[in-house]
Amino acid sequence: IFMEKPFQLNPVTKGLAVSSAYLGSIAGPILGLWMADAFGRKKSLVFASICYMISAIGSAVAPDMLQFVIWRMLGGVGVGLSTVISPMYIAEISPAKLRGRLVTVNQLSIVLGINLAVIVCYLLSFGGHWRWMFASEAFPILFLMAGLYFVPRSPRWLAEKNHQPEALKILTRINGRTQAEKELREINEELSQETGHFLELFRPGLRRALLIGIVLLVFSQINGVNMMIMYAPTILLEAGIGSESHAILNAVYINLWIFFTTVFAFWLIGRFGRRPILLVGVTGMALAHIFMGFSFNFKMPPVFMLLAMFAGTGSFTLTLAPLSWVILAEIFPNRIRGKAMSLVGLFFWVAAFSCAQFFPVLTDWFYRLFQTQAGAYGIFAGICFGCVLFVWKMLPETKDLSLEEIGRFWLEYKERKSK
Repeated sequence: IFMEKPFQLNPVTKGLAVSSAYLGSIAGPILGLWMADAFGRKKSLVFASICYMISAIGSAVAPDMLQFVIWRMLGGVGVGLSTVISPMYIAEISPAKLRGRLVTVNQLSIVLGINLAVIVCYLLSFGGHWRWMFASEAFPILFLMAGLYFVPRSPRWLAEKNHQPEALKILTRINGRTQAEKELREINEELSQETGHFLELFRPGLRRALLIGIVLLVFSQINGVNMMIMYAPTILLEAGIGSESHAILNAVYINLWIFFTTVFAFWLIGRFGRRPILLVGVTGMALAHIFMGFSFNFKMPPVFMLLAMFAGTGSFTLTLAPLSWVILAEIFPNRIRGKAMSLVGLFFWVAAFSCAQFFPVLTDWFYRLFQTQAGAYGIFAGICFGCVLFVWKMLPETKDLSLEEIGRFWLEYKERKSK
């Protein structure tokens, strides 16, 4: 909001100001294809944190739009890398029964960060201090760098690199000696069945797993709810809610709601299977978009817009937001997990960039043509119903299975289909 006047933003450049980080994020998974396997999960996250720090300082002092976009893109490289590596790392150190909830910690951390960011922006909004909004990133980045010093390396990556004693030591800390020895044997057995070659992803079973990963992650971006979150102050201003600070304050309420629903997702994911949660949640997202479209079309009071945004964001953060990453982190065998998640992450960030870039253009086009933005939310509702159909037809249940059991499921997929 506060960058529009100094940088003279129009709908296209407004989209670029937001999507530039996503554009950089596309490079993160490409880098992750190499880094995750060559240097390990931990060192990859250290590199991502360095990208974050340089970006925070650079975007805060950027004198013009071009330099702002460049620094945001560098931060995006770190985002793209860490969004692939973090859930992978968490899944690889988690016991099977806790894996879903522990990977959801990744989503909870993101939501907590969003809440803190919006609150900081609200406090700085009264003076229009948008540069300090970006500079404030430096403080949590310092905590990230300090925390990474203490975390262990991934035991599955260590086993792949033949560091068996260290892998066993870390697994023992997680599950105890007896379970650790059993788990290490299973890891080595699965590794012996894989080549680790990129082309292995296109074997019959793994090809289906790759398709599931790509489609789920793309759906998690193009469903429209992310745009509700990202452009919440702008949407509320367009709905007639009042001043810029008031719009940001209402965005704080939305993000606090997202935080509480993410916390509740811990219980939900631990209690129910992946498939039913997704089927119900994404249907809820579709209905929220329909309500949003009605609110715009009939020029209903802003409170109805807020209710639609609460329904959509709640359904998203309870279901698709955490579970898309949980499923992605667990469906691939050990040796090719890094390559698979990086490839899927590439599609994820292309979709994220496209949505962030073209959402203002799409809503502006509908408004100029029909004097309402309702049609854009009709499109998003259709996308959500498409996701429901895909989950129902394609997604197997993986709750409470070990990573090695899931890996064998896909590696033996062709043999089972032929019987």
